Amino acid sequence: MPGSEWGTATEQRFNVNLSILFTELPLLERPAAAAAAGFTAVELWWPWVDSPTPGRSELDALKKAIEDAGVQLTGLNFYAGQLPGPDRGALSIPGTESERFRANIDVAADFARSLGCKALNALYGNRVEGVEAAAQDALALENLVLAARAADRIGAILLIETLNQPESPLYPLVSAPAGVAVVDRVNEATGLGNARFLMDLYHLSMNGEDLPSVIERYAAKTGHVQIADNPGRGAPGTGTLPLEDLLGRLRKAGYEGWVGLEYKPGDRPSAAAFDWLPAEARAAR
Repeated sequence: MPGSEWGTATEQRFNVNLSILFTELPLLERPAAAAAAGFTAVELWWPWVDSPTPGRSELDALKKAIEDAGVQLTGLNFYAGQLPGPDRGALSIPGTESERFRANIDVAADFARSLGCKALNALYGNRVEGVEAAAQDALALENLVLAARAADRIGAILLIETLNQPESPLYPLVSAPAGVAVVDRVNEATGLGNARFLMDLYHLSMNGEDLPSVIERYAAKTGHVQIADNPGRGAPGTGTLPLEDLLGRLRKAGYEGWVGLEYKPGDRPSAAAFDWLPAEARAAR
């Protein structure tokens, strides 16, 4: 419940997703707000939804805001179209969107490198009416190989995420096995071994998956974890997911990476949406 304190929270490394939390503030003010709430690490969806290749001044301004706040950028999405909005990625969509994704690859990788960010998330993209699924999957693999190579160039991992079918009915990766299968295909194609599964416990729970089983099977292939409670995609304790237990299972299975807080603050300021987490557990160790 809200206000309860997690006994095992000090064992986790949390970061705040600034594309879903603190969105009541302008982008450049969000890193400092996360720092003021006690966090030392943040992640972002691609913040320029209309531009895969923003100008140098925009990139530099965000870099400065992150550095001035004293927080570490630990995760960044590649260009994914209108997100939030109708889109769920660009890399499997033939034509302009695929081209925009490719134009973004080095821009995103170079921005990540400039801030020491070691994880890049590539959202797969929705199915397109009139285009064969096999053709989209072939295009996706081509683009994911390019993305994996760019990530490798900066010493980063490439993340591939499963979403949920009720909220993303056109997105083909709506189970943990489907996401991991793409991870395996990319690693086989590149030989780099740097593709990893992004295990979002909210999305998997929305799909009705057996979360302890998913953790047991796929923790070793997981490069990042994200959490929100279900129902509602709110803070831990606002729904019924046993998130503390699930994160404990992940640790026992060997996962030592980041846990991204990717939830909605509800009808309150974002700074008030962390009462479930003791202040001393917010700074990454």
